[in-house]
Amino acid sequence: MRNLFALILTVGAASPAFAASGPFFSLGNTDFVVILAFLLFIGILVLVKVPSLLGTQLDNRAEGIQKELDEARALREEAQTILASYERKQQEVQAQADAIVTAAREEAGMAAEQAKVDLQASIARRLAAAQDQIAAAEAAAVKEIRDQAITVAVAAADKVIAGQMTATEANKLIDAAIADVDAKLH
Repeated sequence: MRNLFALILTVGAASPAFAASGPFFSLGNTDFVVILAFLLFIGILVLVKVPSLLGTQLDNRAEGIQKELDEARALREEAQTILASYERKQQEVQAQADAIVTAAREEAGMAAEQAKVDLQASIARRLAAAQDQIAAAEAAAVKEIRDQAITVAVAAADKVIAGQMTATEANKLIDAAIADVDAKLH
């Protein structure tokens, strides 16, 4: 209603500008007829309550836009929550992957150390076995040389004794050996 009053005042204030074309309030004045038709049109619009319908439609539209904004805000918050959840999960997965890599490196280091220890033990065992084989071969060689020396010495002594001994002396040695064996056995 205020708008209608302001329009009437505006048209009333502009009427001196139209006075040059003749009396303003006559139906012969086209400006007056246009103003009357305009005012009648505005009056019909107000009577039919078009401004309130427009206001209601604008309010409904604003309410719809507000609902859409609220829904968009809720969707944004939900998306941010999901994003934060995925970021936490990604950080957890990254931490697990780092832990797995660290554990694998530690296990590889321990396996390498164990392999070094096992290799050193294997080398020590093989070295000991080789030393044992060398000692056994040395003992066998010494025994063989002794046996050959004994055999040679016995053969040489046999020749020397056979060449120097008589039959009576041989019988005396045999009797002494028998007595010696008899004394050792009893």
